Amino acid sequence: MTATTTGPHRGADAQPESTVIVIAKEPVAGRVKTRLTPPYTPAEAAALAGAALADTLHAVLGMPARRRVLALDGAPGPWLPPGIEVVPQGGGGLDERLAAAFAGCQGPTLLVGMDTPQITPVLLAPVLGRGGWRDCDAWFGPAADGGFWALGLAEPDPELLRGVPMSTPTTGAAQRRRLVDAGLRVRELPVLRDVDTADDAAWVAALAPGSRFARTLAGLSRAAAR
Repeated sequence: MTATTTGPHRGADAQPESTVIVIAKEPVAGRVKTRLTPPYTPAEAAALAGAALADTLHAVLGMPARRRVLALDGAPGPWLPPGIEVVPQGGGGLDERLAAAFAGCQGPTLLVGMDTPQITPVLLAPVLGRGGWRDCDAWFGPAADGGFWALGLAEPDPELLRGVPMSTPTTGAAQRRRLVDAGLRVRELPVLRDVDTADDAAWVAALAPGSRFARTLAGLSRAAAR
């Protein structure tokens, strides 16, 4: 079943065919950001995950798109802003869940994760702005750890993701090679750093000092210093 929240329409210049998907887990202690523990407790890691997810969803609200979708493993919470359509993730490994997210879409679709709260509408304007899909079949956003933080497909094809080894240092290279081998014209987005470790968290917070993520991290640091 699909749960939908409604809110004000944003982006009068939206491309009517565009979809933006965020794929995420519900920020529950012990289930998310486990590599942040230690130094953070499971509850603190979940708080950071919730802040990162909220930042990502609010950024998506500012992007021109026909649909803004959260493919969620879990249940919606107070971090979910109005204007985001919520659909459940499919089963299986990450490749299958990513494939299922694309399978539910038609037309140009951009998928991002919840691990890069530093993303902004400006960063993704090349994809979603006018002409973003002209002479382009795919957009690829590599992550500094060897994965990828964004994947856009002009024509969503789940088979482009199924079977790609996930969560390895060569995942990004394997996924990009899959696109190229399929004959797609690929454009690149900037390399971004995912939030996986405490060092990553500090790095990303410094890049986005006004974000919910940065404020949450600063609050945890102040509490630890007492």
